[in-house]
Amino acid sequence: MQKMLLSGCNGRMGQTVSRLCAERDDITIIAGCDIAGRNAFEYPVVAKPDECAERPDVLVDFSSPDALDSLFTYCEAQAVPVVLCTTGYDAAQLAKIEIAAQTLPVFRSGNMSLGIHLLMQLAKSAAAVLGQDFDTEIIERHHRNKLDAPSGTALMLYDALSGALPYQPEPVYNRQPERKTRGDKEIGIHSVRGGTIIGEHEVMFAGHDEIITITHSARSREVFAAGAVRAALFMAGVSTPGLYDMRNIVG
Repeated sequence: MQKMLLSGCNGRMGQTVSRLCAERDDITIIAGCDIAGRNAFEYPVVAKPDECAERPDVLVDFSSPDALDSLFTYCEAQAVPVVLCTTGYDAAQLAKIEIAAQTLPVFRSGNMSLGIHLLMQLAKSAAAVLGQDFDTEIIERHHRNKLDAPSGTALMLYDALSGALPYQPEPVYNRQPERKTRGDKEIGIHSVRGGTIIGEHEVMFAGHDEIITITHSARSREVFAAGAVRAALFMAGVSTPGLYDMRNIVG
């Protein structure tokens, strides 16, 4: 049985991961890590990773971008592979992740859902066929408490489309400042925040007299938790440094 240290265990995603792991016989959470430090689980909760009494086989993080440095310090000292499920990293933090992956097995994905990665593949195929004849837009919708916008998944979709289109697109996040028609190479990225929406992502290809949309809707947080557990089981057996993602799991 693989042993997990769960960072951000008190959050909504951390609680969901805890529930899923409790129902499995191939992975167990030996400790949680959370700055709140409360203990509402069957496993102990510590404030910092280095307070964990036992070495885990993998660390899974659903906390915040601010925790990145302490996580890497611990994982490098203990030679523990890490699964980064947190979103909202800035450019400097993304650079740190690239550097850490040179000496540490690091798994990072802006979305842990397997369905989202299928959406990315479908969107790339559509972009390769439709090319410059269709305008491309990305729309993401999340609950009112989500901090980062656009979502990490929306940025993943943009990167996927960029590699498939026959030109280098330009991301446009806000059309309000300029009064002008849409540029041929734009990809609009739009964020909607409201209510309790778990997560919805749509890629729209708008052409002359026809519109093609590819949509993914998450109905519960379990789809992300299940993907995180799957990534944890994969990474627990990885010792080679590098930057891993869902493509290493689903092909």
